[in-house]
Amino acid sequence: MPGFEVLNPIVQTLIATLFTWGTTACGALFVFLRREPSRKFLDSMLGFASGVMLASSVFSLLIPSVELSGTWVPGVIGLLLGAVFLRFIDLILPHLHLRLPQEKAEGIKASWRRTSLLILAVTIHNIPEGLAIGISFGALTPQMEKTQLISALTLALGIGIQNLPEGLAVSLPLRREGFTAKKSFFFGQLSGAVEPMAALLGVILIRHMLTLLPYALGFAAGAMIFVVVEEVIPESQSEGHSDEATFGAIVGFALMMALDLSFKR
Repeated sequence: MPGFEVLNPIVQTLIATLFTWGTTACGALFVFLRREPSRKFLDSMLGFASGVMLASSVFSLLIPSVELSGTWVPGVIGLLLGAVFLRFIDLILPHLHLRLPQEKAEGIKASWRRTSLLILAVTIHNIPEGLAIGISFGALTPQMEKTQLISALTLALGIGIQNLPEGLAVSLPLRREGFTAKKSFFFGQLSGAVEPMAALLGVILIRHMLTLLPYALGFAAGAMIFVVVEEVIPESQSEGHSDEATFGAIVGFALMMALDLSFKR
């Protein structure tokens, strides 16, 4: 993007996450279709999203962490801390994963409506994605290498791509819960609003703590991998379409890998 590299990292982060929020909204628009996509298609798309997130964690976060520090130690420490952080959030905030009965809600017990718990579950899911984008752009300096900017842009592009099925996966269950199409779309796209906020937090913090960048990159990767393994993959295979979901994950991983490595040449 001509001129993008001269922008302030905070502005770059805001633009990137407005894009990812927009793709979430595009996915949620499917709720206005008269005929819902098949469950097999949705599971394939969720599998695809998991593959993109895993590849993003490896190629845009963990590998740069190792390259910056010259050792695997900060990346591994950050990875573990990111997973522990998401587990702590899981234990504290009330939320409910898609298609589970309300008695299966996780976190501190609360007398919240089922729809509120569903929305909060996806909001938690989007926090590490926003942090990852913010940390990637926060690492950029005026003397940055071209590959650093490309890595950050590729990460934002990958997360934006996988947000398409996510927006759909939120809005459709809400529609089945009795919400109107407009309300289902509103809350579906709103689940992506947390990404710009988390990203801005990430970029501001990392700009003041650049020495911790390798740890921060690992942290973002650990949080994203936790979400994929704990939520996205089980959700994609819960209706018996494991082959389609698995193939979708492989395609998503391959696409993200190809984008990242091609743009860095």
